Amino acid sequence: MSAPRADLSTGGRRQSLALALFLVLQVTAAVFFVGDALADFAAGPDEPHSLFEGLVAIALILSVVTGFFQLRHAVGRMRAQERALDTARGELARVIDAQFSGWGLTPAERDVGLLALKGLDVAEIADLRNAAHGTVRAQLTRIYAKAGVSGRAQFASWFVEDLLQPRDTDAARQP
Repeated sequence: MSAPRADLSTGGRRQSLALALFLVLQVTAAVFFVGDALADFAAGPDEPHSLFEGLVAIALILSVVTGFFQLRHAVGRMRAQERALDTARGELARVIDAQFSGWGLTPAERDVGLLALKGLDVAEIADLRNAAHGTVRAQLTRIYAKAGVSGRAQFASWFVEDLLQPRDTDAARQP
């Protein structure tokens, strides 16, 4: 379940690192080129070559400044996305916990329900809980009955639908 977050975070960091590296290369090139343009300009300020290098140096400096602001914006957006994702995770956990309480699930049923939501099958849940497969099946049956759903797919979709509902319709939604 945590793989998509790791991918998003790792991908964002790689992108930021690549942009930062590119920016450092641009700054290095700009320093070298501006120094060369200034030396040429000092030697012959009226030469077309000096004027052309001066214009290119200005364009290079503008691209470095633009790159810096783009990098800053990308890093800020990545941080905002990570904060939003953390908030959504916390909200989903709160919604699941509140709904499990609303359905009156026992602590064992809550554990089994959460593992079922994570996508584990009966055998995996039984192994994790050191329980018999029949016990887990019976717990899942009771969970589905209390939730008013017919099976695992409806049980999981109940929470997915909750994430997709606009906030003002949450109160009107009943299992």
